[in-house]
Amino acid sequence: MPKLTIQPLNPPILPAATGNYTHGVQVDGAGRLVFVSGQVPWGDEHGKIPDSFEEQCRMVWRNVLAVLAEAGLGVQNLVKVTTYLSDRQYRALNSKIREEVLGEHAPALTIIICDIYAEEWLLEIEAVAAA
Repeated sequence: MPKLTIQPLNPPILPAATGNYTHGVQVDGAGRLVFVSGQVPWGDEHGKIPDSFEEQCRMVWRNVLAVLAEAGLGVQNLVKVTTYLSDRQYRALNSKIREEVLGEHAPALTIIICDIYAEEWLLEIEAVAAA
């Protein structure tokens, strides 16, 4: 199987990509793709949804990472992440937590401010990974 390479695509005519993302991603040598359904702040053993955005965001990332781990993958395999935020006020904290989770890895990224399926959910994250 060919070696997987994930190459960032940041054309010089675009502003620099900052905050743990890249404008595009080229994947070569992928033998498989993993699509992570929208993960929400659900999964506490007691069925409780955290009140704070920070707790919800960390729980959602935990869920995303659990799906990746089930496929034998990690954050380094992420090629596209889409985050749905219920309110613009969560942008900075969302970015901070995403940077903690991803470290130096910078996948293609989209953030959408919108209504979320359940009112108590403050965000949802879906992703695509390659291996």
